[in-house]
Amino acid sequence: MDEKIQKVLARAGFGSRRELEEWITAGRVKVNGKVATLGDRIGASDKILVDGKKLATTETVVNQSILLYNKPLGEICSRNDPEGRPTVFDHLPPLRHSRWVAVGRLDVNTTGLLLFTTDGELANKLMHPSTKIEREYAVRVMGEVTQQIIRNLQVGVQLEDGIAHFDGIKDAGGEGANHWYHVTLMEGRNREVRRLWESQGLKISRLKRVRYGNILIPSYVKAGKYVELPTPEVRALYTLAGLRWKPGQKPADFSSRYEAQKRGDKKIAPPKDMRKKTPEGRPSKATAGRGAKPLVARSIKAPARRTPRSKA
Repeated sequence: MDEKIQKVLARAGFGSRRELEEWITAGRVKVNGKVATLGDRIGASDKILVDGKKLATTETVVNQSILLYNKPLGEICSRNDPEGRPTVFDHLPPLRHSRWVAVGRLDVNTTGLLLFTTDGELANKLMHPSTKIEREYAVRVMGEVTQQIIRNLQVGVQLEDGIAHFDGIKDAGGEGANHWYHVTLMEGRNREVRRLWESQGLKISRLKRVRYGNILIPSYVKAGKYVELPTPEVRALYTLAGLRWKPGQKPADFSSRYEAQKRGDKKIAPPKDMRKKTPEGRPSKATAGRGAKPLVARSIKAPARRTPRSKA
């Protein structure tokens, strides 16, 4: 069944439909050797080029992949930086016919969970305010936090871009001037967590995202490493975004030295449904072993009263 070209490109992770309409108008997209126009519909056998880069045909649909990445301190979320700073995309595995789309952003001084997907439509749904997906952060606050401050942050505070508030605040322990809290909110405004605390005359000395929707960051995914989400977690995210998950005809094929590791130098075995098979039908030695632990957050418990450790 033919689809509009901007929808196909958005699903491949090249940008939002509005952005892609501008690309098409600018002549950056070709179909079967001819410059595409708005409203063009394409089928499974059509050959698409975006800025000269070939897009995989829809005849063989590859599974949409989602990576969980532990962002370290000092990395930015842009693809390129004029100042030459490291970016979160530096550590991701390369793709041939699509690209990674970040689900939201973290500022340069924030660490923790970032999701990347090859499905641009999924990324846009997960980020859109109307979806109301919770983000949870571990925050180390400098200064005295009174009950009045807690009430202010939950009721709402006037910021320069409108009223904002935390949907939940949990005491996570700590001693002296530095105290840890876990906070949740359902939107992703620029530096919103920091600005909320700063509005009360307090400063944040550490900030780490630990959960996005129903996905928690596992302890074995160290800073600068990633792990691919297994199929059950991928399906759960699609459900959370209100989209239908469609399995591909073949798994994505990529690997990287930045893959999360566990038990010494041994790499995490991919989920069973994504393991490569030998001619005899057995898992190959490279992928043999236990599958990764589920990453879905089934229930959020109050954090233990101790200072969480982070290498970020």
